[in-house]
Amino acid sequence: MGPDKHTVRPGRRGILATAVTVVCAVTVLAAPGAAFAAPGPTPSTSPSPSTSAAASVTVPPDKDLEAVQAKLDKLYHDAAVATDAYNAAEEAARKQSAEIVGLAKKIVKGQQKLDTLKERAGRAAAAQYRTGGLPDTAQLVLSDNPSEFLDGAGRVLQGQRATKALIRELSRTQQDLKQYAADAADQWNRLEAGRKAKAAAKKKITQRIAAAEKLESTLEKKQRERLAELEKESAYKAQTAWLDTGILDEIHTKASAAGKKAVAFATAQLGKPYVWGAEGPDSYDCSGLTSQAWASAGKPIPRTSEEQWKQLRHIDVKDMRPGDLIIYYDDASHVAMYIGDGAIIQAPRPGRTVSLGGAGSMPILGVVRPDA
Repeated sequence: MGPDKHTVRPGRRGILATAVTVVCAVTVLAAPGAAFAAPGPTPSTSPSPSTSAAASVTVPPDKDLEAVQAKLDKLYHDAAVATDAYNAAEEAARKQSAEIVGLAKKIVKGQQKLDTLKERAGRAAAAQYRTGGLPDTAQLVLSDNPSEFLDGAGRVLQGQRATKALIRELSRTQQDLKQYAADAADQWNRLEAGRKAKAAAKKKITQRIAAAEKLESTLEKKQRERLAELEKESAYKAQTAWLDTGILDEIHTKASAAGKKAVAFATAQLGKPYVWGAEGPDSYDCSGLTSQAWASAGKPIPRTSEEQWKQLRHIDVKDMRPGDLIIYYDDASHVAMYIGDGAIIQAPRPGRTVSLGGAGSMPILGVVRPDA
C-alpha cells in the first residue's frame, strides 16, 4: 500500500516530524486515562523442570496490563492535578507574603507619621494654653498694643485653620493604619488557608505517587517491559493519528525572537528529572519547565498549567508556532512546549525526565501564546 497524503515526507519540515514519530515509538509517554479497573490476577502456570527461572514468568494478557496502566495513569493524573494545586498555593503564598511585608512597611511609616502629627498637635495645645484660652475680644481689650494684636489676628486665624487641617490629617492617618492592620490580618488568614491547602495537596501527591510506585513494584520484569511497550504503542498511535489529520500541512508559523529563546532554554533541560513542584535548575515539573523557559526569554507567565490556560492568549492549533504552549486534558493538568514539526518538549511525570515527544500523543485541550 502506497503512502497516503498525510504521510510525513522528508525535507525541511519532514525530518523532525519523522524523528518525533520515532521518538514516540521508543520513548514512554504516559497519557493519563479517565477511569481504571483493578488489575486482573496473573495466570499461574507450572513450568516444566527444563524451563529456566527467567522464562518461568508468565506475562498476563494485554487487557490485564492495560488495566494496570489505566490505574497507573489515574494515579499519576491525580498527582498532576494535586501538583498544580500545590504550585498555585505556593505562588499565592509568595504574593501574600509580599503583601504582608508591604503592609507592615506602610504601618510603620503611618505610625511614624501619626507620632509626628500628635507632637504637632501637642505643641498647638500648649500654645493655646499659654494664651489662657481667652476670646479674641478679651485679648484685644487687655492688650497694651492693640495695633500689634490686630496684626497678629490674621496669623491666629491661619493657625486655627492649620489646627483643623492637622486634626483631619490625624484622623485620616489613624483610619489608614486601621485599614492596613485589617488588610494584613486578611492576608495572614489567606496565607494560613493556603498553607493548609498546600499541605493537603502535598499529601495527595505523595500518596498517589507512592501508590503508583508500589503497583509498579509488584510487576515482574517481563510485565514491566510489556507495560512499557503498551505505553509506547499508545503514544505512537495517538501521534500518528494526529499527524494523519494533515495538521502539519497547515502549521507554517515561525517562532518569534522570544519564542526561540524559550525553546532554547527548554531544549537545554533535556534529560533532567521530573520532580513535582520543581522550577529548576536541576529538575522540573511540567509547568515549572514552561514558566522558567519563558521567564528566561524575558516574559514571565503564570506558574501553573491551569493558570497558563486561563490567562494566556488562546491560539488555534493550526496557527501555533515554536515556543507556544500546548495544554492537555480537560482539566488543563499538563502543559508542554511546542518546538515545531509536530514535536514538543515536556517534563512528563514522576520517574521520567525532560524529553521530546509528539504534540498529538495526548489529548489536546488547546494552545496558548505567552508573547501574544
